[in-house]
Amino acid sequence: NAQLSTFVLSSMVANALADAGVSPDHVGGHSLGEYSALAAGGWVESGPAARLVAARGVAMRQAAVANVGTMAAIIGLEVDAVVAVCDDVDGHVWVANDNAPGQVVIAGSATAIEAAGELARERGARRPMPRNVAGAFQTPYMAPAQEGLDAALAKTDFRTGSATPWANVDAAAHSQPTEWPGLLAAQLCSPVRWRTQVAAMAAAGVDTFVEVGPGTVLSGMVKRIAPEARRLSAATPDDVSSVAQNLR
Repeated sequence: NAQLSTFVLSSMVANALADAGVSPDHVGGHSLGEYSALAAGGWVESGPAARLVAARGVAMRQAAVANVGTMAAIIGLEVDAVVAVCDDVDGHVWVANDNAPGQVVIAGSATAIEAAGELARERGARRPMPRNVAGAFQTPYMAPAQEGLDAALAKTDFRTGSATPWANVDAAAHSQPTEWPGLLAAQLCSPVRWRTQVAAMAAAGVDTFVEVGPGTVLSGMVKRIAPEARRLSAATPDDVSSVAQNLR
């Protein structure tokens, strides 16, 4: 389960940062990363969170078989323009991720994705960039996974954490444990509002973002959304030491 492996790695790095004295005041993650963020912020224990991620992955794979779809990045158009493109083509296609200014991901059926990509180019976007994914995530195509995810959420205990958690579905902070099962359930078929979320976090006073786990894709998005914010990343022991030194 690739999702579970990513979660475990991110959790290990977050734990290493905590051992090095780096504790977040706010936490947020992109899609799957929201689960890692909640664990890092103390809103759910790592073991139950891992079981939740595993159940989510199984349910999403089954949904991807039931509703075959794909995703593509649209570069050079703002999200409202991409929503209009999706509305103006036939077939099933939706905005799945509003990642950064001029960087929006769409998802749906392959034919609708192709049509939306062509229309987006006509309206000023660059060539659409297909994503190498197994399904149309963060869209109604994931609805068959809802029952399995909801069952797993019902078995998971959430608690009050130590860091303010931010949600993908509405780009807002939610500090009541009872809210999170519903927020994570809604995330399954709803677009990730990452651009708005990061902007809201910056407006709330977050001036340093530490990307935890493999890659620096999110740091690149933060640079475009909140260019004044400091950006750090950690995926290895050396990275953890560097981040800890930078934040002393």
